[in-house]
Amino acid sequence: MEEVKTSKFNRICVYCGSASGNKPSYQEAAIELGKELVERRIDLVYGGGSVGLMGLVSQAVHDGGRHVLGIIPRTLMPIELTGGSVGEVRAVANMHQRKAEMARLADAFIALPGGYGTLEELLEIITWAQLGIHRKPVGLLNVDGFYNSLLSFIDKAVDEGFISPIARRIIVSAPTAKELVRELEEHVPEYKAKLSEMSWEDVERLNNNYVPESEVSI
Repeated sequence: MEEVKTSKFNRICVYCGSASGNKPSYQEAAIELGKELVERRIDLVYGGGSVGLMGLVSQAVHDGGRHVLGIIPRTLMPIELTGGSVGEVRAVANMHQRKAEMARLADAFIALPGGYGTLEELLEIITWAQLGIHRKPVGLLNVDGFYNSLLSFIDKAVDEGFISPIARRIIVSAPTAKELVRELEEHVPEYKAKLSEMSWEDVERLNNNYVPESEVSI
């Protein structure tokens, strides 16, 4: 009887594009990541779309019998949901709430190739780790070297004194889903002393409640 792989992660958040990309390898990587989550009995939380790489990874997880939870702002539902939803879809008010809810529910984070939105989500979750708001591992699925330029930029920022070596080690990267999930399992993040007392609930509250400058006390 074949041994079933299990994971210390119950649910992983996947950031990825609502486009499929120009290379079949990106689409294949999304499907392989979904299958790897299924094999390790890991559920998925993601941006809720049924198009592009979002649709491929969520469908692969759903087809494998794992729970899929999509968090999507109501205003994006006509754009990112086409032909029906995959798994459970939870509508939220805005992008800030979407990101906070995804982060709160996940045990780890993986970024597939994507565009501005994927990059923004990725960098925010890395920043929150640097601030000590969470201590969950963050991984890049570096398909065909897609993230090489970003990693080079980050290394340059370390060399120039803008990112600490400890903060650099927040990020794990690997070229395949199997390698990346294994590395995330083994990764022990290093942190300086906690820089912020904020929680994800605080982040969501601040993003959704504008406080006039006149009411801010110093």
